[in-house]
Amino acid sequence: MTTDIWAWVRDAHRQLAEAGHHRLADAIVELPGHATQGRNEQLDALYPEAVAAARSLGLPWVEVYLRHWRMQNLLNKRQQGETVLPEAVDLLDFAHREETASCPQSVCVVQDFAICHARVDGPGYVAERLAVVGETLERIEPARACYDCLSREYSDALEDDGRAAEALDYLDSAANRMRAAGQQVSLRFQQARAGTLHLLGRHQEVLELLDTAERAEQAQGSPLDERDERWGALLRARAFAGLGRTEEALALLPERSEAELHADLRGAWTQTVELLVAAGAWENDTELGAVLAGWVGYLDDVGAHRPCVDLLLTAGRLALARGARTVALTLAAAGERKLTRLRRTDGVAEQVAALRTAAEALPRPELPVPPGELAAHLAEARVPFETGADLLSVALDRYRGEQAGATDLTVLLATVLGSLGHARAAADLLWRGLDATPGDEELTGALGEMLIEARDGEGVRRLADLLSLTAPADGHWIRARWAGAEGRWAEALEQCRAILALDDEVLNTRRLAAHAATELGDHATAQRYYLELLERATPLGATADGTDEDGGPAEGTDEDGGHRAVQVPDLWHLITAATANRDWAVVRSTGALLDIEFDEPEGPVDEGWQLVTIRATRTNGTTADLPAVRTGPATARILPVLGEDLTLNHGDVVVFGPALLESPPGEDAPEEERERWRPVFGFLTLLDPAGYTTYWIDGGWPGDDPWVRLREDLVQEGYALWAYSGDQYRITDPAEDGDTLPGVYAALGVPPTASAAEADALLHRLTGDWPHPLAWPALAKAAGVDLDRHEEIVERYGL
Repeated sequence: MTTDIWAWVRDAHRQLAEAGHHRLADAIVELPGHATQGRNEQLDALYPEAVAAARSLGLPWVEVYLRHWRMQNLLNKRQQGETVLPEAVDLLDFAHREETASCPQSVCVVQDFAICHARVDGPGYVAERLAVVGETLERIEPARACYDCLSREYSDALEDDGRAAEALDYLDSAANRMRAAGQQVSLRFQQARAGTLHLLGRHQEVLELLDTAERAEQAQGSPLDERDERWGALLRARAFAGLGRTEEALALLPERSEAELHADLRGAWTQTVELLVAAGAWENDTELGAVLAGWVGYLDDVGAHRPCVDLLLTAGRLALARGARTVALTLAAAGERKLTRLRRTDGVAEQVAALRTAAEALPRPELPVPPGELAAHLAEARVPFETGADLLSVALDRYRGEQAGATDLTVLLATVLGSLGHARAAADLLWRGLDATPGDEELTGALGEMLIEARDGEGVRRLADLLSLTAPADGHWIRARWAGAEGRWAEALEQCRAILALDDEVLNTRRLAAHAATELGDHATAQRYYLELLERATPLGATADGTDEDGGPAEGTDEDGGHRAVQVPDLWHLITAATANRDWAVVRSTGALLDIEFDEPEGPVDEGWQLVTIRATRTNGTTADLPAVRTGPATARILPVLGEDLTLNHGDVVVFGPALLESPPGEDAPEEERERWRPVFGFLTLLDPAGYTTYWIDGGWPGDDPWVRLREDLVQEGYALWAYSGDQYRITDPAEDGDTLPGVYAALGVPPTASAAEADALLHRLTGDWPHPLAWPALAKAAGVDLDRHEEIVERYGL
């Protein structure tokens, strides 16, 4: 097989674009970048439409390609395992059917299959991984890019079998074969080799290898991308930590927030931190334990069983070092449960057993007060959570057989465990309590919260089924909240309606129903629920800024959780819904409750308030921050002229959600930063489209004064102009061979009252005497005028 995958991609992109399938053409170019750089939201937004289009057009090769890159993201960037195993198996089958077997990406699907089994249990599937990858390597040439990827996968399998030295020899042999075939060894291949050297304890060689590999990559004209820079820094930090050079390791180690954002970093990040903790260069505190517990829980949820066990063992060792007995026992119990999901447990089973033994050997604390007084003592004395967990565990043991006294302590211990990142263990504790005291409302409410926190869908359904027999409204409520947590808003709304049919006085149900309706774009229904809430709740008892809530129901253990009063966010969301519905009377009356003053006493609200930023989503799934002028409590007018990748344009009036998406700078921030800051709100819906059409103009920069005059003249005629190029944009100077001129690339907004021909004539009149002409071929084509002039400018100035 010799097909060049990227040559095929270029051809496929061209053919799709020429056939008018521009969104699919763009998707096959953009998807790999989203997948490998961890732009998960963008990928999730782009993928469904793209794969559906490929299927509808009967393009199985494109479908293989799209599904492969999504699988790469799920397996590598999101570290998923058993949850995507059925898809990995199905994709392998699909990629080797008669109509897809010759697709160049079908080879890569073998790697997906192998990686997925590695996530489930790498050592347990060594034989299968070596067999399937080895067979594929034998039938492809070392000159193919796939040879690089599959060689790394083969080496990974050897490492999982405890054969790191053999894995290094294999990588070196594969590199020699690729070089002999004229194929450059990739930077990621060398980063994999660095990982193997780490397993062998050859940390200085890791540093030397990374330096050499990155220089070679850049010498080939390939700048390091964000992923390569992150991994280069992390691998160096781990090597420095292994060498005991902690200051250098700390300087390079990516921030924890990076590991939160990119799940593939977490294993190596944690290894590095454990080395730093051992060297006294990193604080082994409760916060670190909670972070690692959360990561363990994530791997547990997605069925990455082997990485989960590896990470929880590290977290367990650190918990032992902190003396956190209950946390260490919790991790040991999770490890024992995960062992049942592994095919191969030699070595790791002994480590889990050792963790339990060491945890049980930690001293049990003496209770400072009687068990019944412990909850008050913990709050008053501000006892650290891990210490509190140990004390609560002792107290609960004292209450064995006396469930009346144990319920409060059970709920409190579960809450503490949940705050420490052990939501699943907290839910298990609550289940045991509920089994002993069926129907206990306090346990039931806490369990529902914790099951949602643990993202335990099966547990939610089990609890809802139990509640449906004795408290149907509560059963609907937990189903509604779980549906909302998963973004299934239609189901959430349906469950809320079922509750309201049983009890018309509930408030939090209306909050969630209104939020669900808003997510579904049904603003009339959202407004109705908020108005009904105001009728049933006690009046607002506080003033507010109202811009920092997320729109969900208030916290509480039951449906209402004690929140019987109108909340400030209720009013802001009512204003938002009423604005979307153009119910200006409600906007004004509700605004009065928040002490908002309007310029006019009645009619539509269209005022000039402040500059804000509206965050909208492009058609490819990425976000765009758009400057706008706030015209009311929930409206803003878009300022820039925008392209086809956004459904908005200059002059459009939009409705935004009331939640601030970014916090303002703190008081200690530089004054310039505080002055520059603008509130950022999320786009909700288009209220009044201005009807502008965008055309692009390109050419030589005329200077500040002529450009300002052009913009002012256009605005006076009802047009809009927005420059996108900066000082770095240069164009070819036709008068000086090889020299360049400052250029300008801008978007022209043509109002609905003007034709393309009128816009073309206006531009000619306003820029005709410029020393370097502008080109606007798309506008000229729409105007039906001669394109020769514009094509000549494009060619002469290299636009």
